[in-house]
This record gives sequence, C-alpha cells and structure tokens, in this order.
Amino acid sequence: MKIALVQTSLAWENPVENRSHLSQKIMGFMEEVDLIILPEMFSSGFTMDPKAVAETMQGETVLWLQHLAKARNCALTGSLVIEENGSYYNRLLFVFPNGEIKTYDKRHLFTLAGEHQFYTAGTEKLIVEYKGFRICPLVCYDLRFPVFARNVEDYDLLLFVANWPKPRISAWDILLKARAVENMCYTVGVNRIGSDHNKHQYIGHSQVVDFLGNYLLEPQEADAVFIVELDKAKLMETRNKLAFLNDRDHFKMS
Repeated sequence: MKIALVQTSLAWENPVENRSHLSQKIMGFMEEVDLIILPEMFSSGFTMDPKAVAETMQGETVLWLQHLAKARNCALTGSLVIEENGSYYNRLLFVFPNGEIKTYDKRHLFTLAGEHQFYTAGTEKLIVEYKGFRICPLVCYDLRFPVFARNVEDYDLLLFVANWPKPRISAWDILLKARAVENMCYTVGVNRIGSDHNKHQYIGHSQVVDFLGNYLLEPQEADAVFIVELDKAKLMETRNKLAFLNDRDHFKMS
C-alpha cells in the first residue's frame, strides 16, 4: 500500500483557507497513492474554541474530503472539529474512495491545553479494513497511552495524526518507534509545521517506522508531501518468523 503524508502549516481557525491550501497539496502530486494522511484538526489548527470552527458530518469539510477521495481514487484521513448532539469532538475521519466514512473520536484529550474542558472524549477504538491492511488510526495525545494502542486486534498499520509542538518533539520520535516495535506493525506519524495563534511552534517530524523500528521515512521538517510504500508480505513474514505478538498479554479495557 502506498501512503502520502501531508506535512504543512495550518491557518488558524480558517477552514476555507485550509481546504484551499490542502486541495493544492493533495491534487498537486501526480503519483497514485492508496491513502493520504492529514494532520490533527487540519481545518482549524489545535483550537480550544470549537464553536468557532465546528462542523457537522454533513458540513463543507466532510463533503470536501469525500470529493477529494473520489477525485484521487484513494482514501483520506485526518481529524477535525465536529459538533454532534450538542457536544464537540476531535474526530478523525477515514474516508474511502467511494465516499464511505468511518470515524474515531479522540479518546485521550490533552488536559495540559484544557482540551477535556471543551471536547467530549471518545470511547471506541477503530480498526479499518482497507487494501488488505488492518489500520488503527489514533490522534496525537493517544500516542502516550500504549495500553489503548496495544495491538490486540492484529492490525498492520498504526496511524497518529497530530499537532505535536516542538518542545516535546523528542517524545514524539521515541514513542512512534516504541509503538512500532511493541505492536510489530508499521507506524506512521503525521504532524503539522509552522506556528499557531497561541505561539506554539511545530516542526513536523512526520515519519514512517517499520515493524522492527527502522525508518522507512526519517523525521521530516519540510512543507511537503512524502510518499512511502508499505509491504504487507514483508510484515507478515517477519511476524511469522519472530512471533512476538503470540506472547502478548490478554486484557480488556474498562
């Protein structure tokens, strides 16, 4: 499976400008891919004012994602602010080429920024079946919680979309490798660059790590789209040979 990581700056609380900018990025490369990955809150930046940017599942950004998925004949994923039944969610959407949508609401809200005061946490993990891969998409702060991310579903690809700031970027790098090794899966992190309204700096470090902790794409800092191919056969060969997942603990989340 060929994936494209979109690492770029985001306009603060401006979905129209962000959709326009990201459209240029997404339609601007010629290579065919199976999955395009956008950062966390790609339509607004990491805002604690959900009322300013929230959309519904019938809103412009969701329709835009469906249009692009069909136009590129590939899946797209990333998170945005969604309002539903009077609550706000940092919701990741996985949009298939035919427009079908699967969703995951960020479980671990970033209390240091007060995210838990404005958003409702999700409860359910999402596993997506796509192009022969089982994919587990998570959001930013989820990276710090290995129990929730643990590969008890035999997924092949673990995704993290993020607005992860520069001062803690070493943790991002370390934890992405750790999640790849402990779960014996491909692990992808897509982060933004630039600065936001709160003067937080972001340097990206979007990357792809294989199931043994080796870089397929080393941490990047440029404003660019990075394309990487994942080999399911190689993953399965290594899992069958080493069989580390056979010895994992069995547990249930409360």
